Parts: sequence; structure tokens; C-alpha cells
Amino acid sequence: METNWFDMLAEELYGMLESFKTKILRCGFNLFPAYRGTGGRITHIASNWREVRIKVPLNWRTRNYVGTIYGGSIYGAVDPIYMVMLIKILGPEYIVWDKAALIRFKKPGTGTLFARFFISDEELNAIRAALTTLPSVERVYHVELVDAEGVVHAEIDKTMYIKRGSNSEG
Repeated sequence: METNWFDMLAEELYGMLESFKTKILRCGFNLFPAYRGTGGRITHIASNWREVRIKVPLNWRTRNYVGTIYGGSIYGAVDPIYMVMLIKILGPEYIVWDKAALIRFKKPGTGTLFARFFISDEELNAIRAALTTLPSVERVYHVELVDAEGVVHAEIDKTMYIKRGSNSEG
């Protein structure tokens, strides 16, 4: 049976909605002490893990000496997201590690900042295809932290190391 464009769109949109399971995981992640300490909060995890959204508010936990969002809070809130997304999407037959990060501060954060993390089907297919001929790959993911008006305050590039194998190897 051939799938029409409406069914494909509906399936894609459904995957971007939060499920009960990802809502529970979001709450648990936000309560986890290492993440909670950043001051950032995950606000959405798509049921298929292809999209995650976070916010980093300016408050007593995130405010630095000069009254703007502390750079460590900005980076800390972003740091684990792509790794966890790839682990959840690719499954236990892949090993995923953070390899490097580059952060560029564009403008001081004087209010709540937001970020959207997205991994496309094309990207997942490219990873799987590359790992059929290579022992490992490194992929760079770009994320911007923006204010409510969409003004970019920070850009972060995360380099992820991915290889086939069991996450239980050590």
C-alpha cells in the first residue's frame, strides 16, 4: 500500500509531539542534579527524540557578576542534549560521545534564552551509511540560543563521536 503525502506529514507531526514517556523523561532530566544545577530546563522532547527544546532563564541561579546569564549556565544547559538525542534515536548498537564544543557569545543574555535541537532523518541516514564503511564518524551540530524576539545571544557547535558497537562495552 502506497503512503500518501498527508499520511507522511501526519506521521512526521505526530513524532514531534511529546509522548507520556518523553514527558516523564523530561521531568526526570530537569530534576537530575547535574542538569538542574545549570539553571536550564528542557521544555519539550519529541516522542521520536528528533527535537528537543530548552530554556535558560535569567534568575538568581544563572545570573553572573554583571547581571547577565552566566556562560557556564548557557553551555551547561546545551551540553548533554545532542548526545542523549543520538543515543535515544540510534539505540544501543551505537556508541555516542561528546568530542568537542565551541561556543561563541554574541550578545549578553539579559532575559530568558531558548534553543531548539533537531536531528533530521537525512542526518540519521548519513550517519548509518557512513558507519557501513568507516569505523567511526564525527558529526558537528550547531545550536543557537535566542531570546523571545529571535535575537541570537550564543552559538554552540557540538562535535559528536559515533561508532557502531554496544554502549555496554565500557
